[in-house]
Amino acid sequence: MSAVSSRPSAPRRPGTRTGLSWWAVALAVVSFVALLAVMTAPSTAHAVSAPQSLAPVLEFLARLVGIAG
Repeated sequence: MSAVSSRPSAPRRPGTRTGLSWWAVALAVVSFVALLAVMTAPSTAHAVSAPQSLAPVLEFLARLVGIAG
């Protein structure tokens, strides 16, 4: 016995949006930049090894993007 896997789609009303708003994307970008700035600010770090612990993360990101070989 087979089951219905999807429901029929309801007709869309005019004026309904399905995409992300511009402010949702901007908020994600601003929060990422703010977190990156907090991670890289050595003057506010209390541990001596904090900037050195960021190096492997940056190297991984560079390899992931394909900047470094």
